[in-house]
Amino acid sequence: MRRLLFVMVLATACGGAQKDQETLTESIRAYNDGIRWARFEVAASQLPPKQRGAFVDEMDERADNLKITDYEIVKVDTRGPKEARVQIKVSWYLDDVGTLRETHAVQTWERQGKQWLMVDESRVRGDEMPGLTEPVGDTAAAPAVPGAADAPPVPAAN
Repeated sequence: MRRLLFVMVLATACGGAQKDQETLTESIRAYNDGIRWARFEVAASQLPPKQRGAFVDEMDERADNLKITDYEIVKVDTRGPKEARVQIKVSWYLDDVGTLRETHAVQTWERQGKQWLMVDESRVRGDEMPGLTEPVGDTAAAPAVPGAADAPPVPAAN
């Protein structure tokens, strides 16, 4: 009887951890797919509520020139049950320039209640991308992309 109880508790604990990972993965995909396909309300649902309205407005404005062609989730690094850092690779171009660019970024995700929210995103390497925050203290930034400085940044969570 004791062994059966132990197995049931262990199975429940493992199932909960797997469910949390699936939820994180679903949230990461919902946000990045939303950005990729210009479904900004869907992407915004993965941000803290106070940032959502401004995010949608800024992304709608930026989408006139910035085109995301693809993204790839490179690595998901969970840091305990309530935080994760996600590396992504984004392929994109500016419509008025036409040159395909590639940018690697890191996203910080936090579990707030039952939902995972993306609370920060910044460039790690590759081309500077309109709206993507530059890492603090980065002195070896990639060459500027024409038109990138004109785009308002994606709001960072505080």
